[in-house]
Amino acid sequence: MPGRTLQADEAAVREQVSTQVPRILDQAQSTTANHQKNLVALYKVQTHAAGCMEQLKKGRVKLIGEKIFEEAIFHMLMRVLPVKKGVAQADRVVKFVGQYIKFVNEKAAEDKNADEEAHEDEDTTASRFTARLLKFLFKGFAAKDKWVRYRVLQTVAEMVSHLGEVEEEIYTDLRSSLLDRANDKEAIVRVQAVIALSRLANAEDPSEVEAGESLQDVLIDMLQHDSSPEVRRAVLCNIPVNPTTLPHIVNRARDTDTAIRKLVYASVLDSNITVGETDVMGPTHPRTLSIAQRELIIRHGLGDRELSVRTAAASLLGKWVDVLGERPTKKEEEEEGKPKPKSEVKIESGVVALLRMLDLNESTGVAVDAVLSVFATRTEIFENMEFGNEYWESLTSETAFLARVFVEHGRATKDETRLEAALPEVTALAFRIQGAYNKLTEDAEAEEEEKVMRELTDDEKMKWEELRLENELIVGELLRLAVNLDYSDEIGRRKMFQLVRDMLSRRELPEALLNTCLDVLRELSVSERDLIRVVVEIVQDLRDRGDEDEEEDPTVSKDADAETTFGETPATVRPPRTKKPVEELTPEERKRADGMDLRCLSLCIGMLERVNGTLEDNLTLEGILKELILPSVRRKEVVFREQGLLALGLCCSIAKRLALDSITMFVVNLFKSPEELQPSLLKVIFDVLMVHHQELRKERPNDYARILPALTTLLGSATSDKVLALLCIGLSKLVLAGMITDHDVVKNLIKAYLSPATVDNQELRQCLTFFFPVYCYSSPINQRTMREIFLGIYKALNDDRKELGDEEEMITAAQVTALFLDWTDPAKLRSAVNAREKAEAPNQADMAVQLDMAIDILKSLLESNWAKEDKKVLCQLLPKLYIPDTVDDDKIKELKVLMYGLRSRRPLRDTTTNNAFTKFETAINKKFEKQLEDFSEEEYRKLEQLEQLFSWLDEIIPEDDDEVISLDEPKKKGRKRRSESISTTTTDGAEVASTTSSRRGRSKSKSKRHRLSNSDYESDEEVTELGTPPPESAPTRTLPKRSAATKKPVQVIEISSDSDEEQATPVPRGKRSKQRSALTSAGIKEEEQQLDAEIDQMLDSGSTTEIPFDSIIDGSQDDDEEEEEEVNDLLAGD
Repeated sequence: MPGRTLQADEAAVREQVSTQVPRILDQAQSTTANHQKNLVALYKVQTHAAGCMEQLKKGRVKLIGEKIFEEAIFHMLMRVLPVKKGVAQADRVVKFVGQYIKFVNEKAAEDKNADEEAHEDEDTTASRFTARLLKFLFKGFAAKDKWVRYRVLQTVAEMVSHLGEVEEEIYTDLRSSLLDRANDKEAIVRVQAVIALSRLANAEDPSEVEAGESLQDVLIDMLQHDSSPEVRRAVLCNIPVNPTTLPHIVNRARDTDTAIRKLVYASVLDSNITVGETDVMGPTHPRTLSIAQRELIIRHGLGDRELSVRTAAASLLGKWVDVLGERPTKKEEEEEGKPKPKSEVKIESGVVALLRMLDLNESTGVAVDAVLSVFATRTEIFENMEFGNEYWESLTSETAFLARVFVEHGRATKDETRLEAALPEVTALAFRIQGAYNKLTEDAEAEEEEKVMRELTDDEKMKWEELRLENELIVGELLRLAVNLDYSDEIGRRKMFQLVRDMLSRRELPEALLNTCLDVLRELSVSERDLIRVVVEIVQDLRDRGDEDEEEDPTVSKDADAETTFGETPATVRPPRTKKPVEELTPEERKRADGMDLRCLSLCIGMLERVNGTLEDNLTLEGILKELILPSVRRKEVVFREQGLLALGLCCSIAKRLALDSITMFVVNLFKSPEELQPSLLKVIFDVLMVHHQELRKERPNDYARILPALTTLLGSATSDKVLALLCIGLSKLVLAGMITDHDVVKNLIKAYLSPATVDNQELRQCLTFFFPVYCYSSPINQRTMREIFLGIYKALNDDRKELGDEEEMITAAQVTALFLDWTDPAKLRSAVNAREKAEAPNQADMAVQLDMAIDILKSLLESNWAKEDKKVLCQLLPKLYIPDTVDDDKIKELKVLMYGLRSRRPLRDTTTNNAFTKFETAINKKFEKQLEDFSEEEYRKLEQLEQLFSWLDEIIPEDDDEVISLDEPKKKGRKRRSESISTTTTDGAEVASTTSSRRGRSKSKSKRHRLSNSDYESDEEVTELGTPPPESAPTRTLPKRSAATKKPVQVIEISSDSDEEQATPVPRGKRSKQRSALTSAGIKEEEQQLDAEIDQMLDSGSTTEIPFDSIIDGSQDDDEEEEEEVNDLLAGD
């Protein structure tokens, strides 16, 4: 007996669903405020509909009511899916559907928990509805309409977190479909796919998928490589934050999109410091991050170019300090025995705790930026810090560092009152420094004793190393603090002076503290001369000490002489000692002497870096120069030569005569020295050039003229990234300073910038990325320079591109033109930016610079043999050039003549190329319609300013379609095309010369060039003004000698046959060129025959009569007969 159902119930359900569902969704699209009420109402409709079912055989049930409800929902969704993004009503409906899925699944879970007999795997109305809705949406994943795909993915993204229990097959289909949409061509679709995948990833078990195929890996890949900032932003906001994803999230602090960089700090890192509202450490808590991650976050955030990102990073640091300062660390609590109440926690405890998490030895700059940021955002910390005896007695590297930065911040903000109240007296600080230094030396001695007594373990060695670094850091920070103190107290000044002098005189003073001591000594010295004299005495004292000094107490006595009066430097009075010859020294003594010489060189370098006076005013330096510096330069050991060259270079910076005498030696040593010495030599050379540039040019012009070529040669041959980077940095500085105006240097810098050999040299690329915009946008002269070298660089890069290896990549020709288009943009010139405020700015932009570039390009297209692709790139550049509204008549007429000449002499065969040129030509004709109206070649020829241009154009041989000549089928005169270009009618006195063939460069052999240097560029490869014909193109020739320009090789046309085995007979191109130049009066048959007869007569007779046209044949006299026969054959064929 078949099952049956009450038709009245079904009809009632259909009536209720058809009326209630549209009404509920209509309310839901209006506002989100009524969503909760409508969720309950829709659930009631679904529950009532679910009760309508039909009992079938074998206990089966037909769910009629559920199907009616689902069809109603699907029908309403079909109206939403095609709606474009941004329609709020559609967004509300999608959000409501997602909330309803969550609502019904939660209700189903509650009912299942309440029913003890319910089976866990039993289907419910909610699970069936969810599964069928997903299957319905799956159909739209591959829809052609991007808005349908967008809305489908948006709906799934809203549902995915609340799916409840779904079948494995549906989950697999959902996962694979979302992964497919993650590669959708539309960014808006990928964004929704990312949101859905992120929510699935939270519930995914990594052990169930293969390595590299997890959803988390897919999201990480999209975060790093997706081209759309919106997609990367969606990944960043939704990806699970855990130890695996955190490094990739931190790397987004260097994203190109400002909003993403800000989001890293303001949203991801900030919101995950703690778990929810609890005190439990979250994944981005500073204690859970590594030292490298903390430093990257601080460096990139506080160093960002955008204020909004810096503000977000500063806010994050403030929260770090807050969470770190709330309570002591677990270690501190264990040491104290019980936690400290918050009232006893010092206000700076958070800052000190943050400093403990940074590497103060290697990343001092990051720590300084962090503390200054905290002082700016948490002003109460700076205003309430106290430096009592307890603070100084329990000094650590972190507290010493904090005190130093506190003083520097106070000096920068000129808060003298706060500094006076917080800082100790100079004398007291001197004793603190003395005690810290004595502890440093005592611990060093204890370590040496331990090493002598027994062999230390790795842990013990690490412990002693950490103690040494801690002591050095404390002494160094106290010395840096001392630099900013007020030394009006004479007693304190004398005490500090004697202390620092004694420390510099000790061999035990670590190398890292030398410069810090010299900074303090400079503050305490009356003048530079006084500083130099003290350092020279210390150097001489160190070098003169005998072996008996090895037993001296390395610590500084607390009874150090303080009798020095202000303005005087206490001299160390020692009896003179006789120094042993080097040959008599034992190996140990020699090693000790070498170490002392290196220490003295470091002292000299540090002192020379801090003085500005001349060598003539400080004669005490001459002794050190002769006895220490010059002998070190002559030594074979690299370490001595490097230090000696640096010291000598610094001496040259304050001694003009020494610099003039030494610059050649530096340059010569640059090529002879090992690679590790070249960076030091380059620094010295560029320093000397910067300081003594004018003197070198005036007094040593020959030496100066050899320096730039030498540096350019090294730029092309150096293999070290460091050397290349220093070369580019130094040359860039000289060019920006106006000390170098040679175009070749700029060319070489461009080649180094665009070369594939420097793709991994980030220092070089970053320097030149900054240099070129600054160079181009600072002066109209520089933009004109870039315009003049453009075509030469373009050709050179083309040659380099042909020599690339299989794995090398290089910037394309179109990208090269885009760079020069940007660099020569007059609107970006700095003076143009200020033109409204400063009408008479000295560096006012040359608004016609790109018009001149267009003229250069047209001339090059007329005279050069460009490849098809190069013609297309250059012609596509023309419409992009900026042409001002007001242009000189002569210049626009010149442009018009060149465009007309290109059309007639060098017609563009390629459609794309021709379209680009036509676009440019049309724009020019429309823009300067009045200036170019009534254009006439005859009228323009009468203009004196265009005379040279027409003369040059007349020498250009028009291109014919019949470029390739077949020997089997010679050309017939009747098929010869005549150019309608600008040309003169041939008369007896006319000059119809042809000196520059567009094919002339085809047979030249390409010479190998250094990839990073074009110093061997030939001058004829550059773009020059072509108004005047070359000197070798004389208007007449003596025919038998066939004399032409000796610099040009014979150019031939290779005639190919159908068979690969047959060899073509070369036909001299010059012969055809001569023939064409003699037949310029097209359309007059009698004159053609007369000219042909005259040419035949002159060729046959070998007369020395001058002919009225210019031959471009460059052949030898031995080949005259053969060439004449070939010409006669060609003429006969016509």
